[in-house]
Amino acid sequence: MCGRFTLTATPNEIAEAFSWLTIPEGAKSQAPRYNIAPIQPIAVVPNTGENKLDYYVWGLIPFWAKDPKIGNRMINARSETLAEKPSFKAAYKYRRCLILTSGFYEWQKQPGNQSKIPHYIRLKSGKPFAFAGLWDRWNSPDGSEVLSAAIITTQPNDFVKPFHNRMPVILPPSSYETWLAPAEKSPNELNELLAPYPAEEMEAHPVSTFVNSPRNDSPECIRRAA
Repeated sequence: MCGRFTLTATPNEIAEAFSWLTIPEGAKSQAPRYNIAPIQPIAVVPNTGENKLDYYVWGLIPFWAKDPKIGNRMINARSETLAEKPSFKAAYKYRRCLILTSGFYEWQKQPGNQSKIPHYIRLKSGKPFAFAGLWDRWNSPDGSEVLSAAIITTQPNDFVKPFHNRMPVILPPSSYETWLAPAEKSPNELNELLAPYPAEEMEAHPVSTFVNSPRNDSPECIRRAA
């Protein structure tokens, strides 16, 4: 599961890491996010063919949903069952996206202790990167439109395994073109992209339980704990 993450990179750092991406003027003034939580806006690149950054709600609301609250339970999508689950199978074929991030949090159990220590996990390069995601468009009875997304998860690599039994799918740049193709894609064309990221390229450090509250969104969230 991935239940909390960050996007602390500046617009210039995002533009450097994703040189092909169009960043609207409004997005260039977005403040760093240190504690992104479900149902909040997340930075998304949908496969619309525009290669343009946008902001969607975190928690996928299928187009057929009667109640948008279903999105509260749909922040993650398991890679192994995307082609089978009614909530995700159409999006997997037609509506894929990148979700931009600088790192994510996992809470590690302590032997003989009920408390968990939060850890901040990122790439050793320190550069922003992208989760594989799915998106959908939901039309409210009042005529308004909600664009939402979910993060795809997979089996953990050897680095993440001590923290959690799932990890978000991190896509390498070489996969972006295929993943963001506007055309329909079959599971056979996509499944191999949803592999655990190389463990040797990742790092982590413990952080304060300050991050436990989604109300806290400051550099203190990612600061190494004593």
